[in-house]
Amino acid sequence: KGETIGDAIGVTLAQALDIATNDLIALNIDDARLESEILLKHILGLDRASLYANLNSEIKEEQYKAFSKLLRRRINHEPTAYIISHKEFFGLDFKVTPSVLIPRPETELLVELAINTVNSTHPQNCMIADIGTGCGNIAIALAANLPQTKIYATEISKEALEIAEHNIQKHALEGRITLCQGNLLEPLPEPVQLIVANLPYIRESEISGLMPEISLFEPKVALDGGKNGLRYIEELLSQAEAKLVDDGVILMEIGYDQGKEVSMLAHNYLPKSVVSITPDLSGLDRVVTITKH
Repeated sequence: KGETIGDAIGVTLAQALDIATNDLIALNIDDARLESEILLKHILGLDRASLYANLNSEIKEEQYKAFSKLLRRRINHEPTAYIISHKEFFGLDFKVTPSVLIPRPETELLVELAINTVNSTHPQNCMIADIGTGCGNIAIALAANLPQTKIYATEISKEALEIAEHNIQKHALEGRITLCQGNLLEPLPEPVQLIVANLPYIRESEISGLMPEISLFEPKVALDGGKNGLRYIEELLSQAEAKLVDDGVILMEIGYDQGKEVSMLAHNYLPKSVVSITPDLSGLDRVVTITKH
């Protein structure tokens, strides 16, 4: 594979990037060039502009060894976000570890809809609950974009709560987001106007068939939605009557083929509710909006 770690001297940053990119392409890893860049930037402590300004500089031997080590982890399908302990979401940077699900770009739709909902229904002050907060990305993105809100973020996992707390402090939002340990809506101290949730919704039988980055490395508890994928979504809806004010709204991310079933569950637990489904950019079911009446 071209250079080896032993002859690292004389390798430029451009060559190191090319070697890594080719290794990842050989494994059919998407965005191989971008992933290689992220790992190299992490080792060198450079931003993208500085990396590109220095492409003809030679990489130091210890840096190349460290880069090769990270690259081997990526070749073994460990997600880049876990390797560098960071992931960007909604323009903000989050610490992530294998205790939490890696934030996904498609979940930004949920945040956008939540921001629009608050601005159109409760522009002055709004109580929001983010259920199953994980690393805190949804709650923090909402707090950063909706200064008039107060947010409860619930999470059953103690390890995830520690990561969420770190991220809340990092973004200086301690006064705005209250972490609550417990199951779904149970730990909420009062009813809220808006519930947002990205709960596990993958069918148990489908997890082993997911790409190894997900099935081998991400926390199963954050993926596994039970036999039909709707275990937690149904449980949340069963708790919602007491925890959502009248005319309050629930926004939930769902699987691409779950819109119909989730609509039926919503009408079952909140009989007078109005339900709509918002598709993602691919036209697939992505977010369900349930307005309680």
